[in-house]
Amino acid sequence: MELPVLTSPVAQRPWYADGLAFHCTQCGNCCTGPPGVVWISDQEIAALADHLGLTPQETVQRYCHQVGGRFSLTESRNPNHGGYDCVFLRELPAEVGDGQTIVHAQRNCSIYPVRPLQCRSWPFWKSCLTSPEAWAGAGQRCPGIGQGPVLCQQEIESARDQLPAAAEPE
Repeated sequence: MELPVLTSPVAQRPWYADGLAFHCTQCGNCCTGPPGVVWISDQEIAALADHLGLTPQETVQRYCHQVGGRFSLTESRNPNHGGYDCVFLRELPAEVGDGQTIVHAQRNCSIYPVRPLQCRSWPFWKSCLTSPEAWAGAGQRCPGIGQGPVLCQQEIESARDQLPAAAEPE
């Protein structure tokens, strides 16, 4: 009697095995939207405090709030679009370019070099990597998805695995 050979789920290639293109455009789209949490660890608070020239305690008082015993960066409601912006999202005003062209306002992270791991690991969150459709859905808000260099499977999974499941927003 011959038994069929079953493939192990471990042996299956993930849908992104050939790589995914991504380059952060610093558009700020991931820093705004519905209310949420941006988890920040004690080590990240210390690095942020150093970057800002503050003590960790001052940093927490000014820029964080507690959610269930953990810290999250503060958000504020944006009167222009009604969404919630991270406290560190900066909007630069629109400028007139060559005398004819209006350069649109630019939004970016004012703490980009020391942004929390949750921010650094975007868009390689488990929720974005579940399927091509989930990745495309994330790309609806993120113009960097599908742009820039193609990251290999190992780089994608390394970024994905840096963020503990408990730290990924829902």
